[in-house]
Amino acid sequence: MTTSTLNRTQFNGHSMVGTLQRVLVCSPRNAGWDDPQRSNRWRELGFHHAPDFDTAQQQHEILTRELKSAGAEVLELPTSQDLSLDAVYAHDSSLATDFGLILLRPGKINRQAEAAQHGRFCRSAEIPILGEISAPGSAEAGDILWLDDKMLLIGRSYRTNSSGIEQIEKLLSLHGIEVVSVPLPHGAGPDVCLHLMSLISLLDERTAIVDLPWLAVETVELLRSRNFRMIEIDPSERDTLACNVLALGNNRLLAIEENRGTNERLRGAGFDVRTFPGSELCINGGGGPTCLTRPLLRA
Repeated sequence: MTTSTLNRTQFNGHSMVGTLQRVLVCSPRNAGWDDPQRSNRWRELGFHHAPDFDTAQQQHEILTRELKSAGAEVLELPTSQDLSLDAVYAHDSSLATDFGLILLRPGKINRQAEAAQHGRFCRSAEIPILGEISAPGSAEAGDILWLDDKMLLIGRSYRTNSSGIEQIEKLLSLHGIEVVSVPLPHGAGPDVCLHLMSLISLLDERTAIVDLPWLAVETVELLRSRNFRMIEIDPSERDTLACNVLALGNNRLLAIEENRGTNERLRGAGFDVRTFPGSELCINGGGGPTCLTRPLLRA
């Protein structure tokens, strides 16, 4: 089997809702949550309180079991002293495409070393690297959404700037991909993470869960023009990441169990909602199930 043939069986990237088959994660252990030198920096990283490693690790193991139960092969990002606590949110530092991964340059300074670790993982897994975002560009995958296999929606935020968006567009325009940029609100300011995917997650090809009052008019109009059904979160669960839901494919979703009101809305809409506890792993650090996973292959 040639490398190119092997690669096609190991990665793609233009769907966020197909059946999840291969996914990269980074456990709290590998992200250094049990390392006092790194865990003591929780305040500057924007965590709500000092991390509880044991609880976070247990919650991550439940997450991993749910992913495997859904049929996905789960791969682990190796540990490195270059990683901060935020590395557990493995989604943000690379963007999967059908042509290889784009190594991003997070707008949060402590996360910029993560892209190099994703690059090392790609080389070990024989996944090609399509390109790399360089200064002054910044981009985090939490701001990036595949609406379909030919259109990429990117939120312009405190973490993803115009230069980063332009570099992504240049890489993907050669492959016929349309990149659409939309603004994100100021929210609580640059020190608090507000990604596009804090406000919208795709559930299937034509359904999205949204925090509608916080979405830009341009985004809402785009979704409506493409006939998306929008399911609104329970607004009381905004701060517990209710909009952060991972599509597993075939009408199955993975959500944080604490968001019971929103999860019932999703079940009422016909989805099979699986849950895991996220009090420490997700809510404390501001990243839900999409943030915790870097999907590499969907069917």
